[in-house]
Amino acid sequence: MAAGDNADAQSAADVPNPGADSGADPTFVALTGPASAFAMGERDGIRRFLNAPADLAVMIEAARRFGAQTCVVDFDETGAERRLSYDAIFAWRDRLVPALRLRRGDHVAIAMRNSAEWIVGFLAVIEAGGVAVLVNSRVAAPELLAMIEDTDPAVVLTDRAGAAALNTGGRRMIDLTVPLDRPLPAMRPADPERAQADDPCAILFTSGTTGRVKGAVLSHSNLITGLMSTQLAGMMVIHNLARHYGMPVDALLAQLPQQASLLVAPLFHVSGLGSAFLSPFMAGSKVVIMRRWDPGEAARLIAREGVSMFSAVPTMLWDILQCAGRDQFDLSSLRNIGCGGQALPVNLVEAVHAVCPQAQIGTGYGMTECAGAIAQAVGADFLRRPAAAGRLLPIVDVRIEAEDGSLLPVGAAGEIVVRGAQVMRGYWNRPDETAAVLSPDGWLRTGDIGMVDAEGYVTIVDRKKDMVISGGENIYCAEVERALGEIGAVQECATFGVPDDRLGERLVAVVVAQGMTEAQIIAQVAQRLARYKAPTRVAFSADLLPRNTVGKIDKLALRKAWPQLSGEQ
Repeated sequence: MAAGDNADAQSAADVPNPGADSGADPTFVALTGPASAFAMGERDGIRRFLNAPADLAVMIEAARRFGAQTCVVDFDETGAERRLSYDAIFAWRDRLVPALRLRRGDHVAIAMRNSAEWIVGFLAVIEAGGVAVLVNSRVAAPELLAMIEDTDPAVVLTDRAGAAALNTGGRRMIDLTVPLDRPLPAMRPADPERAQADDPCAILFTSGTTGRVKGAVLSHSNLITGLMSTQLAGMMVIHNLARHYGMPVDALLAQLPQQASLLVAPLFHVSGLGSAFLSPFMAGSKVVIMRRWDPGEAARLIAREGVSMFSAVPTMLWDILQCAGRDQFDLSSLRNIGCGGQALPVNLVEAVHAVCPQAQIGTGYGMTECAGAIAQAVGADFLRRPAAAGRLLPIVDVRIEAEDGSLLPVGAAGEIVVRGAQVMRGYWNRPDETAAVLSPDGWLRTGDIGMVDAEGYVTIVDRKKDMVISGGENIYCAEVERALGEIGAVQECATFGVPDDRLGERLVAVVVAQGMTEAQIIAQVAQRLARYKAPTRVAFSADLLPRNTVGKIDKLALRKAWPQLSGEQ
């Protein structure tokens, strides 16, 4: 049944939501008061930021005030370094806008690797009133063309490599690595109508691991709400810090140096777009772009550019910690280290603290369909519940449902169902798939199995589709992977089910680890969890585990390789 069809649907108050209650935190109350930029209230049955602009272009334009400050540090296709100020980025964007020749609502595909050109292209599309279609530039040409054909863009923005490889079927293409010294004449109204809050703003594609790739349509309101939630969380940290030091907030802000973010996540991901690009951009930070992952280069850039914010997957964190320890790179500038998607392994948290004791560690839980995070925890909040995936943000409503759609009590595991101003409009050209996850009254089925405790901390138990039923017992892969992650020698791991004549399925694991035997790993998991949850077999991989195009461990590839890895036929 659809998430909104339950006649006994519990209200948002039934699931703990810190901050939604006005008495939860005095700093929160002050920052979200009626006259504040972050004023919250209900409109059309949804909790919202009441003073939010309707158009993302308005938020972007406010960053022009940072002027001569460095905006982007980039390396072009030849490896030459570029340092671009906010003034330079806006000047470049303003030259590109008329060249796009857009009518409001036109789709524009952006098909290129992370670069200053990508950033300028996105900013120009939003200013021109278009809808940015963020296609995955890492996939094979047929997959890329399928995304372009599905969304029917008026123009495709690309780089030199993409321009050489793509055949866009006659669609107009602009290679942004070629300087636009002579922009084409404008063919858009001199004073275009501004977008409304619910108008489409961007289309981001999901991984497609459950079937064909789908484009989540995010409105201006969706993206703005996600960004303002991040801004509010940051302002709460600043206000609490100022109170701790007994000084005015303005005085503290005046003493802070320009922040710098290392951008390694693909910009076609919601985390890359929001957390790694738009949030730092709107705060006047410096965005340092890496085109491809290289731990030595990342450590060098952190030291040279004074990078203060770095978000990455656990593998990248392990890489950079090992590289810094081996080559003596200075990571003392790091103040915020984030890793979202699931709980961090305990041994990784300890390793980060050992190398970067000055840094606050954070995690978050969200998805493309929610325009970013719906739960976050940083610093002390994170350390209180390091096994959790974050604490619910005050702007979202969450409930936990059983298989039959009935509502579960606090602390019980079930499907996480979300409603809020961040939830997507739907999947582009996929009405049936939209209806399967999004109810008429706005409740989104996440497909994640999890629980919310009395303080609003979210624990992800597993993906709904990734549960193994062995001998009648439900085994959640994420729970076993967390236990594996607590074993110091395990660098990476993945679990999944394989057919078994007696049990129906049995759980197996593939790990990257040294100095341990299969029996030792199984025994250690059995010590942490119920015995039946321990893997029946563990195979060792000499290489890092394969990942799909959005950076998730590719369990389909591991299942295919299982006979060779394990020796089982």
